[in-house]
Amino acid sequence: MAQHTVRFDAAAEPVFVQTGTLLTEAAQEAGVEITQPCGGQGRCGRCLVRVGEGEVRRRSTLRLSEEDLEKGYALACQAVVESDVAVIIPPQEKVERRLSTDRVVAQVSVPAGYFFSRDQSVKRLNLSLKPPSMDDQSDDWSRLKSGLRRQLGDGGSEDRSLTVSLTLLRKIGRILRQGDWKVTAVVDVETWGGQNQARLIDLQAGHSAEDAPLYGAAIDIGTTTVTVWLVDLVTGEVRSQAAEYNGQISRGEDVISRIIYASKSEHGADEMQRLVLETINQLVDRACMRAKVEPAEIIKALIAGNSTMIHLLLGLPAESIRLMPFVTSVNSLPPMLAREVAGPGVKLKIHPEATVDCLPGVASYVGADITSGVLSSGMDDTGLVSLFLDIGTNGETVLGSNEWLVTCACSAGPAFEGAGVLHGMRATLGAIEEVWINGQTYEPSYRVIGETKPRGFCGSGLISLLAELFLNGIVDKGGNFNDTLGINRVRPGDHGLEYVVVWGDDARLGRDIVITRVDIDNLVRAKAAIFAGFTVLAESVGFPLAGVEQVLIGGAFGKYINVEKAVEIGLLPDMPWERFQFLGNTSVMGAYLALLFREKRARIQEIAERMTYIELSADNSFYNAFTSALFLPHTDLSEFPSVVEELEQIRRQRDGVSDDGGQSIQQGDAQ
Repeated sequence: MAQHTVRFDAAAEPVFVQTGTLLTEAAQEAGVEITQPCGGQGRCGRCLVRVGEGEVRRRSTLRLSEEDLEKGYALACQAVVESDVAVIIPPQEKVERRLSTDRVVAQVSVPAGYFFSRDQSVKRLNLSLKPPSMDDQSDDWSRLKSGLRRQLGDGGSEDRSLTVSLTLLRKIGRILRQGDWKVTAVVDVETWGGQNQARLIDLQAGHSAEDAPLYGAAIDIGTTTVTVWLVDLVTGEVRSQAAEYNGQISRGEDVISRIIYASKSEHGADEMQRLVLETINQLVDRACMRAKVEPAEIIKALIAGNSTMIHLLLGLPAESIRLMPFVTSVNSLPPMLAREVAGPGVKLKIHPEATVDCLPGVASYVGADITSGVLSSGMDDTGLVSLFLDIGTNGETVLGSNEWLVTCACSAGPAFEGAGVLHGMRATLGAIEEVWINGQTYEPSYRVIGETKPRGFCGSGLISLLAELFLNGIVDKGGNFNDTLGINRVRPGDHGLEYVVVWGDDARLGRDIVITRVDIDNLVRAKAAIFAGFTVLAESVGFPLAGVEQVLIGGAFGKYINVEKAVEIGLLPDMPWERFQFLGNTSVMGAYLALLFREKRARIQEIAERMTYIELSADNSFYNAFTSALFLPHTDLSEFPSVVEELEQIRRQRDGVSDDGGQSIQQGDAQ
């Protein structure tokens, strides 16, 4: 097969590839980053490059105009090298590598009643062992085991299975003698697989103070954001927190795109594993630096995440998750050693003997982030019938109480996380997070994260904007723009009619910030999927949605949703506001509780095992419910009486009619 030279303007040296190589693959060899938010499927058009010299074969031109083709543009993920080529990479959208601090750091109180020696599976034992002699020639490991059993309360019996890795076993003799037979042992005591086990994690010469810290990590691997909490296991205190966008975003913004990317090439899965491990390691370093702790001091980690994220982290095949009948490789994993969580060229950067426990999921699209969220929300500990929602690229829903739990998931897409929207972005500095529109002038005002010039809309800003457009008659219930208002903010654009929120002179990037009809369609489809999901879930168990006593909303994004605006567009059910509770990142909170309490960890396992999963794709009623929800707020307005009342009130104000039927005082009437 012929070999060709590929030169990238962003790389110092060319690379040599064979005929048929994709430009994205050549770019990786050259060390050039080209983002592929759709996972290399050619759908998003954001891997656009220009071929300055040579020729490539374009497998798809879906996102390219005739003018683009004439100028030599191609989608890197769809362009096949067939000759020597020179490639120019235009400035590409990059993930903002800084999260707004107030949206990351949570105030975490140590749970009431936490007692290290009782609740924690990790034990630290100060041992004083009798040295060997001619009369007592027990081997070093047997001598250490006897001391451990006595401290663990087994009276030196053989009832407890004590294990040690070969790596640590090689060091035991030296450490025992270095400490003159006085050592500190760190063991993880747990009941796994019906066996009473204890595993030696670490052994240090000398004795440690009883209140000296031992460190663990609670980790949430979100599709968008990865979060790490560094925890002192002795006190239960969260010592530091760190969050960062998941490095896998550059290879797909939703789980399906990432599964496709991981499955489409020989090294795709390795790359996805490397990207998420590098993200976790970066956060571990950051959290440890803030607390003046070494990463190797972390001796226990609890990990939550959706099923796809857990599979990609561990290098498990994920292809079956997206293919009928939608099954995982595994839902409930046994604990493992940190050194086992490794991919080509990268490993988890904590103590190599640390216990790593990935929390259990339920199904392909209801993972450990939901089971841990149910625990931390308190939903399984109350008699109140509750609706738990995690709003993100997948809209996971749980309905039930401490007696019963049913769950489902629907693909909402990444619109509420800024993707699939022309000027959408994540909740970072410069994101518009709330919008208000004057009902008389149709002029907008807005609030920006960081109080700086705006760059685009984050999810909460899009919900707010869509609600304001609808309530003020700028778009109708079908999402169509009203072009009869005579305002310059509604205008034709490249994607049909659009509404200008920010003129270019006031924007950070110097361009108008708009919302288009295509954007609105994507947002309406996303909210319709979520609303249809919990509607069908309630119908499937014969429980009226109106009977739900509390709505618990998890996820970092959910913390910033305006209830009123979310109801106005039909994203959330029309209920009294006091029934809604916004809980923030319930996934990492659940991992934190399981990290501290053995009982909580067992409880999450019970939640996963007793939760009934309903596959919406096999339920025809979901499609009907989804179609009905493709309007603002809904086809059936009786589902949203408060919105109907608000629309009527706005109409009365416009018509100059007061609530009591008389004429209201208009501006200027009192002059």
